Amino acid sequence: MAPPDMRGMSDGPRLAAYLLAEPDKEAAMGWLWAIIVGFVLGLIAKAIIPGKQHSPLWLTTIFGIIGALIGNALARAFGIAATPGIDWGRHALQLGAAIVIVFLGDMAYTSVRGRKKERA
Repeated sequence: MAPPDMRGMSDGPRLAAYLLAEPDKEAAMGWLWAIIVGFVLGLIAKAIIPGKQHSPLWLTTIFGIIGALIGNALARAFGIAATPGIDWGRHALQLGAAIVIVFLGDMAYTSVRGRKKERA
């Protein structure tokens, strides 16, 4: 569905027509995949890191998303971002970055959480 024709409208109705237009399905699917991949990468990273991590699941998912983004940037820098078939190199870089981010993020979370308990 194409957005409505907004020529000749004043600013108020133009904004309302824009906000009520059908959202970009491709962008919505991109966000959904980012959340799913971040969730999976975060859980795998938590399983690989020795010891207990204290960060909640929602924060682990965010750490996984950040790791995936960093891994994609590294893959582009190394020239392995788009290869035929399964991008094993890109996935390995994503997982490696997620492990580092989950580890550092959990340390920061534990440190901040510990400081809050001391104040109480």
